[in-house]
Amino acid sequence: MTRLRPTLLAGCLLLSVASLSRAQEATSPAVTSPLPTTTVPDPKGATPAIPVPAQAGTAPAVTPMAARKTLVETPGDANDVDPVSLPAKPAAILAGRSKWEEAVPSLKAAFQRIEADLAKAGIVPTGRPIAVFAKTDDDGFQYEAMIPIAAMPDPKPPESDGLRFGTTPSGKALRFPHKGSYDEIDGTYETLTAYLDAKDVVVQDKFIEEYVTDLNDKADEKLDVNIYALTK
Repeated sequence: MTRLRPTLLAGCLLLSVASLSRAQEATSPAVTSPLPTTTVPDPKGATPAIPVPAQAGTAPAVTPMAARKTLVETPGDANDVDPVSLPAKPAAILAGRSKWEEAVPSLKAAFQRIEADLAKAGIVPTGRPIAVFAKTDDDGFQYEAMIPIAAMPDPKPPESDGLRFGTTPSGKALRFPHKGSYDEIDGTYETLTAYLDAKDVVVQDKFIEEYVTDLNDKADEKLDVNIYALTK
């Protein structure tokens, strides 16, 4: 399961190099805003909750998960790819690593950790959970789990025990919808790669998964995921 992604990331990187070489005499493509620096993941896995200072005033009501907004509020076409512009939203971020067969429980645990720390700090989560896949190999992957929040804490707490505050990836992207179990998500990545190859699209060597429905079980056939490929 999901072992196709290391090959896809490498393939997209090679495609980027080839496309850029062919475009040297043409107008250079616009470069999107870079992602925030990846926190070095804790090889021991989850760490204890960190004490984030609570904001002044009464604790805000937590936005129900079902009511939280996606990065792009306009729904995508379930049968097509659509270009979008991702806004940079303030977010709580936790870096981690996982084996492919443990992807769902690892990501789920990271999101739960972020939610718990935000609740302790009285910080409102407003967006759907996001995973940014930066480094992959045949055995597993490194990721940044993110949950968008209403506003950046002021003052922003220092990074501690892996949790930090930053912004979600931003810039022009292609949105590929995946509806079905997480076990079947490689099929969507195959479609993504074929599309990029056919259209000669240059992308960054990262993929973003936004979980429109809760990531509960890898066999959940009702799972809805937005996969974003940031273009260069």
